[in-house]
Amino acid sequence: MFGSWPSEPTIYRRAMIGNEIMNFETVIGLETHAQLQTESKMFCTCSTKFGNDPNSNICPVCTGQPGSLPVINEKAIRLAVKTALALNCRINSESVFARKNYFYPDLPKDYQISQFEMPLAEHGYLEIEVGGQIKKIGITRVHLEEDAGKLVHKGSAGIKGADYSLVDLNRTGTPLMEIVSEPDIRTPEEARVFMEELAHILRYLEVCDAKLEEGSMRCDANISIRLAGAKELGVKTELKNMNSFKAVQKALEKEETRQKEVVSEGGKIFQQTLLYDEATSSVHPMRSKEGSHDYRYFPDPDLLPLYVDEKMIEEVKGLTGELPIEKFKRFVSQYGIPGQDINVLIESRYTADFFEETAKLSSEPKLSANWLIGDIPAYLNANNTELKETKLTPVLLAEMIGLVKTGALSGNSAKKVLAEMIKTGRSAKELVESMGASQISDESALIEIAEKVVAANPQSVEAFKSGKEAAIKHLIGQAMKETKGRANPRLIETLIKKAIG
Repeated sequence: MFGSWPSEPTIYRRAMIGNEIMNFETVIGLETHAQLQTESKMFCTCSTKFGNDPNSNICPVCTGQPGSLPVINEKAIRLAVKTALALNCRINSESVFARKNYFYPDLPKDYQISQFEMPLAEHGYLEIEVGGQIKKIGITRVHLEEDAGKLVHKGSAGIKGADYSLVDLNRTGTPLMEIVSEPDIRTPEEARVFMEELAHILRYLEVCDAKLEEGSMRCDANISIRLAGAKELGVKTELKNMNSFKAVQKALEKEETRQKEVVSEGGKIFQQTLLYDEATSSVHPMRSKEGSHDYRYFPDPDLLPLYVDEKMIEEVKGLTGELPIEKFKRFVSQYGIPGQDINVLIESRYTADFFEETAKLSSEPKLSANWLIGDIPAYLNANNTELKETKLTPVLLAEMIGLVKTGALSGNSAKKVLAEMIKTGRSAKELVESMGASQISDESALIEIAEKVVAANPQSVEAFKSGKEAAIKHLIGQAMKETKGRANPRLIETLIKKAIG
């Protein structure tokens, strides 16, 4: 690390050059908690399934009953190792679970099993791109711990003003992975981009679904300011309750502005935890910020040290596969697709693999990409579903692309066929026949349509004759309307121009 944030308030003198206040530098570090995609909890066999009846996914271990003993979830270890490798971390051959002691109603043991002095992995980095520049953000550590439960407040949106609160311990003991960054982030925008890139990697590795709005990925942000050029870190505040990537940036911007105003007026920054209120876009004090000594960490006597050998590391490496940045570079060189399109294609591993298989079967990477970044996402968004949940396959999509390529199916009709393919899983050829969607490419069948359209639209004809090329599009559109989108667009354009004379 570059150093520790001081816990005592820093006294700043009002620094002026003439009437201009000196510049400050912002320093940000992020602590990200990701719920690991395991079927059972971190130290017991209880289900991690979301949405079950309150207090139904619990047992003596996760509720801290006397005499119960925790057992480490091996899958959680492997998922954390996979993440640490993707973040270029060093995997420690030995790590230790510790008890982090604090008292809260949704923590039944009155301590949380976590890792402290000897974490699973350390000293990594993640590269992000901001403003066209690549920046390396250090990763201090990746460690494992268990989640706490959940308080449900009745009569109010939060604990303040509530008539009473209920405790649901279903989430207690859910495997959590904490990823701590170095204080290398200098702007709220960089913090947002870091979180977006980290979430992308977690989803790609199938480690966590990384949904901030649902709480499966949570971020605590530490922020301080110092005079530009200073080496020592200022006193930090911690921001919580940021439920989207945009909220991370907005909350940090608010606190950055507040700290600069306080310091510029000769005030002090106190170490405290703040809550971000998205409705009012403001930050409010929650409590004074604890230090590590407040948690009285000590090694958990019920858990032996965790040993990760080279065999496990190599096994996990073999399952990691190509990361998003590596896939991006390969797609650029192999398929010649614009970068912004590639970003959509590699948003998920499933979509990226779907694209590659479709491109291989159709021999049309650009057409495959166009469908997967255009009409298919539009359909999925409109129907609130995901590609992997539909009946569409690369074989079906490649077949449809082939029909469009040969002229047997118009682009317009293909959109209707695609919707049916997604819903039913039927082949494009079968749907073209049953829907009567085949493209009309018979000149004799289209001549009459072309002449009819020209006769019915004298204003567009005159506009075209006077040099307005755009007028022809209106005429083509009318012809498409007459043929229900089945006319070969190139042929009908030629015939319309011929009919105009």
